[in-house]
Amino acid sequence: MIDKNVKRKLAFLDEEIKTLKKEDRFIKPRVLHSAQKPVSIIDGKKVVNLTSNNYLAMADNPAVKKAAIDAINKYGVGSAAVRTIIGTMKIHKELEEKFARFKKTEDSILFQSGFTTNVAVCQSLMTSEEYLLISDELNHASIIDGARLAKSPRKIYKHKDMNNLREILESPESKKAKRKLIVTDGVFSMDGDITPLPEIVELANKYDAMVMVDDAHASGVIGKQGRGTVNHYGLDGKVEIQIGTLSKAFAAVGGYAATTKNMTAYLGSVARPFLFSSSQPPSVAATCIKILDILLKEPKYLKQLWDNTNFFKEELKKAGFDTGESVTPITPVMVGDSSKAIKFSNMLFDEGVFSLYIVYPTVPKGKERLRAIVTAGHTIKDLEFAVSKFIKVGRKLGIIN
Repeated sequence: MIDKNVKRKLAFLDEEIKTLKKEDRFIKPRVLHSAQKPVSIIDGKKVVNLTSNNYLAMADNPAVKKAAIDAINKYGVGSAAVRTIIGTMKIHKELEEKFARFKKTEDSILFQSGFTTNVAVCQSLMTSEEYLLISDELNHASIIDGARLAKSPRKIYKHKDMNNLREILESPESKKAKRKLIVTDGVFSMDGDITPLPEIVELANKYDAMVMVDDAHASGVIGKQGRGTVNHYGLDGKVEIQIGTLSKAFAAVGGYAATTKNMTAYLGSVARPFLFSSSQPPSVAATCIKILDILLKEPKYLKQLWDNTNFFKEELKKAGFDTGESVTPITPVMVGDSSKAIKFSNMLFDEGVFSLYIVYPTVPKGKERLRAIVTAGHTIKDLEFAVSKFIKVGRKLGIIN
């Protein structure tokens, strides 16, 4: 039983929750009753799942599951320690070495999540008011929070606007900064567009700034063998820091920074999430090692992802939907109104398709949408079914004719 004094002191939450509901910001997640599959059981209902980041459909892959089970049998279920005490296992080092080779960098370092990786790097590098962090306005929340935790000032440039970035780099604040870091998503998570990295690197070199790319939605998705944004543009070795997550194409949990040996040595000594959080379970490392091997040896998964992506986008566009600027498996279906986006998502679910609504403040007002993500595991039949339901519900709501 909760004490009445505890309830009294927490009574303010009733009003807070009421406000969230009024503003369409109250979240009650749907519950997955099966493995993360292209067709999943969600809230007890069988639906085509267009909301997962399981790009390569590896979350339920038999070979990947076996690798995870074998690692548990060998190493146990967890390290029960932070990396700097006795939480660094041989399998962690093996994964770091593999990611460095995959990303064509000198080294890599594992963190507990993609979110904490961005926070750790921003906080660890931008430690003085004499430095400057420069960020794209549509960067992920983890970059925003990392910038807030950094001690340096920060400047925000308009989304992918290289003229605005140049103006910031030429500003008095930038000229006097002793250290500058430009941070950008590789693939932007809400719109599915790709950063103009060659132009960013060119400006960074001209104005002596470091570049950090968050490849959460790019690793395993774009570039040769899914190597990410840097490789996609042929810039291997020319970008200081590549960030990634293990929770999307790699179907597990965690994050990494692929960079130089000096940088990983530095981060391993000062990055607070690294120093004060236990390391990933060995099964996670084994999962990612296996998926890296699959990416390098079995191109069919990446090809299927892109075949499905292109088919789905083309069918939605032919039906009259606005899919924004997306050129990746992330496909926004623009609605422009929070209530209508929520209704669209719920009606689709009733029809057997799960595509989550994205509303303010995750996206600006007027930019509300559904976000659909296809995977390598979807069949054309799955996608045809999903498109037919988008059309049916879209017409009912007046989103298309």
